[in-house]
This record gives sequence, C-alpha cells and structure tokens, in this order.
Amino acid sequence: MKPPRFAYHDPQTVPEVIALLGKLENARLLAGGQSLMPMLNMRLAAPDHIVDLNGIAELAYIKEQGDALAIGAMTRQRDVEFDARIRARCPLMHEAVLQVGHRQTRNRGTLGGSLCQLDPSAELVAVAAALDAVVTVQGPRGARDIPFAQFPASLMTPRSGAKATATPSSSFPAGTATLPSSRRRRCSRRTAAVRSRALRSRSAASRRRRCACATLRRC
Repeated sequence: MKPPRFAYHDPQTVPEVIALLGKLENARLLAGGQSLMPMLNMRLAAPDHIVDLNGIAELAYIKEQGDALAIGAMTRQRDVEFDARIRARCPLMHEAVLQVGHRQTRNRGTLGGSLCQLDPSAELVAVAAALDAVVTVQGPRGARDIPFAQFPASLMTPRSGAKATATPSSSFPAGTATLPSSRRRRCSRRTAAVRSRALRSRSAASRRRRCACATLRRC
C-alpha cells in the first residue's frame, strides 16, 4: 500500500510551523508517525500537506516545574520510559508507557503525538486524563494552557496541536496502577489508569482519601 500524494514541509522552529498551518489547507502534523503513516498507507487519511515536526529540537524535553513535570510534545516515549524523574515523581506514567506498543514503536512514538491522536484505547491518553494533565498549545495569538479534560473536541480530534504537557507529581503517599485488558468479541482494547492518594492532616481522624480513575474504551 502506498500513501496518496502530498507536499512535504520540514520546519525547524515552532513559529515556522504556525505560519505553515496558517496558510496551508488540509495539512497534517507528523510527529512519530506511528499512527499517521499507517493511516496514509491505508488511505484513511489524505492530506495535501505533511508538516514534519521532527526537526524542532525545542519541543523535545523533560523538566521539573515546581510540583509538576513538563514534557515536550516531541519527547519520545522511549525517553519517558527511562527518565528517572518520571519514574520517581510520576510512576503511573512510567508504568503505563511500558504497555505502549513495543520497543521499536516507543523509539519513534511521541507523547504529544499520542495525546493529539486521542485514541480512546491509548495508555498515555488514559494517564493524562487520570492525572488531570494540562496541555500547552501555541498558535498565532500565543500560547495557552488547556486542562486535558477540555482538550478533546470530539472523538480522536483535539482542539489544537499540543506543544507541551504538564502532569502533577506527588510528594505525599500515592498509589497508582494501569490495568490493560483486551477482549476479542466486541471491544478490541480497554485501558484504565488509576491514581489514589491519601491526604494527611494533623489529625488522623480527619484523614481523607481521594481516588481518580479514567477508563477509556474503544468498541
């Protein structure tokens, strides 16, 4: 199978990307290509223009910002898997990324690409929902932050392309788990990401527990 014809663009900065998207019609962004390339080959997507983000080094990073971890949209899933800060401060993401595809796909796949694809069965989408992540997007009028709960516009359609993602990290006792499962009959896959945390006050009698669970399902 071969993809349809398209014009290829290779910007090197975020402003270049914004300028291209402002003047090109029917354009798609290329991150890791683990979803887009098969869609092109199967003619499920037929863009006139492909804008490649792989040359934009400023979109690939993992850094601490106060109580949160900021992860650039072009950060490879493999880098997320082996980052000590993510393992220590966001164990749910570390555990979930191990369930994403296999080593070869994680070498190319990106966090931003997965979140913008918004596949209901994707592990990292479930994690972003469970952790109340904040997505930073940038356009002609500047950057803005969008809570992940408001990021999807419709099924597998984001409101805008992601530039970075910030996920809360916890110093208090926390428990996390990912629960992947698959069934052959009706639903091809289901992934649940759960976080549970104990909020301790000065009085043991006033201890409260909160649990946030995101289950995303594709039928």
